[in-house]
Amino acid sequence: MERVECSWCGGQSEPGRASCEVCGAPLDQTVLVSDSGWREAPRLRDMEEFRFGSSTCQVEGEIVPVAEINLGQGDSMFFEHHVLLWKDENVPVSAMNTGSRSFGGMPFVVTVAHGPGRVAVSRDAPGEMVVLPLHPEMEIDVREHAFLAASSSITYSFYRIKGLTNILHGGSGMYMDRFITQGGPGLLLLHGNGNVFERNLGAGEKLIVEPGAFLFKDSSVTMNTVQLPVKTGLLRRGMYMAEMVGPGRIGIQSMYVHHGSD
Repeated sequence: MERVECSWCGGQSEPGRASCEVCGAPLDQTVLVSDSGWREAPRLRDMEEFRFGSSTCQVEGEIVPVAEINLGQGDSMFFEHHVLLWKDENVPVSAMNTGSRSFGGMPFVVTVAHGPGRVAVSRDAPGEMVVLPLHPEMEIDVREHAFLAASSSITYSFYRIKGLTNILHGGSGMYMDRFITQGGPGLLLLHGNGNVFERNLGAGEKLIVEPGAFLFKDSSVTMNTVQLPVKTGLLRRGMYMAEMVGPGRIGIQSMYVHHGSD
């Protein structure tokens, strides 16, 4: 029997299912795309569940969504320590070695939870949960403090882009989290403030994005810092913007929350 392909992640599901087995995206709804080519990230239904490895993830709530992850034996997930909502008593946790980085003057800590057992994570902000299944040999760059959780089959690192934060906080720089899959697939969960939209850029296609709106991109998309000649009041140094050059996907969020300098 022919399986149904998800228009968001490309995952294959059994016929008759209302949602994707891989990412939880609705299969019975039309994908909405604007005239300029932006498509809405799928809004997951409350209590939607999908699988990865020997584990499951259930999405709870709609305004401030929670990811409740039931880790199978041998599976593990990692996340920034302050997004942990709760965990089973028997789930062991450890700290990932991320090197020298701080958040609000405190050490930046990435926590690893090991199965079996349940753990729940959530960002303290309204928005959407974005599920990105990563196929082998994929690389995704994500703005700082936007990733919710990732399976430990994904390699994590970070780097800093100078000159970008957002229009009003330009010049101090922005950390980028990089997620890479090697021989096997992985699962990446992001939190987007407000609504999330995605667009595919063609080779050499350019787009100027306000840095506060940027959420994620394929590593094939080049991000350059550009300074627009708009100088007035608070913008005496001009407007710092992000020039995105394809090919590849980029994702944006409609609401920006400034976290302060790391």
